Amino acid sequence: MLNETQIRELVAENGAHVNEGRPIKQIIADGDLPRLDGCTILEGKVSDSVFGENLATRDGKPIRLMFRNNRISTHDVNRGAIPFKDQVLANNHDHMLKLVEHVLGSSQFKVPGLQASSTVIPAENLKLIMVENVLRMYNAESSTSTSLYQHWLKANGSPRLDYAGHSIDVSQLSANGVLPYLMDTPSTKDKVDRTIDPQYLFDNDVCTPAQYNQLRNASIMAFGMVSQYLSERGMILVDTKTEHGVNTEGQIVAADELYTMDSSRFWRMDDDGQPLTRDGKPVSFSKEFARGMVTEKDQQFTDEQAGEIAVRYIQGLQHLTSTAFEPDLRPRDQRIVESTNLILDHLL
Repeated sequence: MLNETQIRELVAENGAHVNEGRPIKQIIADGDLPRLDGCTILEGKVSDSVFGENLATRDGKPIRLMFRNNRISTHDVNRGAIPFKDQVLANNHDHMLKLVEHVLGSSQFKVPGLQASSTVIPAENLKLIMVENVLRMYNAESSTSTSLYQHWLKANGSPRLDYAGHSIDVSQLSANGVLPYLMDTPSTKDKVDRTIDPQYLFDNDVCTPAQYNQLRNASIMAFGMVSQYLSERGMILVDTKTEHGVNTEGQIVAADELYTMDSSRFWRMDDDGQPLTRDGKPVSFSKEFARGMVTEKDQQFTDEQAGEIAVRYIQGLQHLTSTAFEPDLRPRDQRIVESTNLILDHLL
């Protein structure tokens, strides 16, 4: 595996290069992917989606192409680009998907020859269930408004805390402490997310109780499987966020990335199976490292900060997968165009 010196050299020598490239909207406008002309393009926080009425597989399944980018978003603000982030998270997701796909299902199409590091993800265009499915095992310190930690701080010594349908004895909670049980704490997918009681989903026709029970129960099972996998690698799954949708066969399947450092929080484990701490804080591999660098509302990360975050992402990937990171140093535009054409040749 790459050691820290090698990772820092990789980021320093190639960081600017791998960040260069046009957004998919421009690539399509420039005529480099003519089969995507006329498609709808949705630009998201960390990935852009392309779909359209005429973009479907040979057997009629609607296609959504997701183009993962290097942008990093915290507190609902885009903070800039992180070298290699797209490739790291692509590898991260691919590795975890193989562990839990038989439990959570997947919208992705399998395309022969498509690399695990491919930042173009071919998937069925699902009917999305508009909820972020968040599971928490620890009261992790967090600056995000939806976190249990922030709600706990606001409890102001009250004996109980009502949070996402759970009534919690406040005396049982501590900063970064383990929770009494694994908690499902859904949040909305609004412009500014809000943690909600599951009953809100039913009252507002976001999903049915049966749908929520299915995605919740499957997610709890997957959480346990990933937790066991990570414990064998000296890591703890603290919390995670998954998204789901209904495919053309009426099945609820995972719709987006699974157990990545952007969607989950991972801590190192000490010899006693407890969170390893440094300066009183858990040693973490997650986006929380980047959140901690934010000191101003609209702050953009400097090149130095972006490089440090890139190093942490690559280190995290290697800990999660026990595999050395193998960067794809082709120009970003080339990677996107060649991967997209490989996908379209197979599916259309």
